[in-house]
Amino acid sequence: MATSSKVTVVLKAVKNITAQFCPFESNVGSTRMFLSVMSSHKVRATNLNCEVISTVKHDRSEPVVEITYLDGDKLMLKGAKLNCSEMLSAFQSMCSAKELQAKLAAAKK
Repeated sequence: MATSSKVTVVLKAVKNITAQFCPFESNVGSTRMFLSVMSSHKVRATNLNCEVISTVKHDRSEPVVEITYLDGDKLMLKGAKLNCSEMLSAFQSMCSAKELQAKLAAAKK
C-alpha cells in the first residue's frame, strides 16, 4: 500500500468506479490494489455519492477498471498492462483536467 501514501486521491468529479477481474489470474494485482485505494475510507470521504463497484468473475477475463465522471466521460484502465501507480497517475490526471474544466466554467459565469 505504499502507493496510496504518495498520491492524494480525490473523487470529487467521479460518478462511479467499476472494477471487473478474475481473482485467479496472475495479472490482477494492480487492479486489486487500485480498487483497494479507491475503497479506503479517506478516499471515499472525498465524494460520498461515488459508487465503487467490484465484479469478481471466474472466466479468465482481463482485469478492467472503468471510471465514469460526472460529465459522462469514461476512462478505461486495463490492469493487465498497467501497474497500480500508472493507473493512479492516469486517474489523477483525468480528475485534475475535470476540476480545471469546472473552475473555468464557473469563472465564465
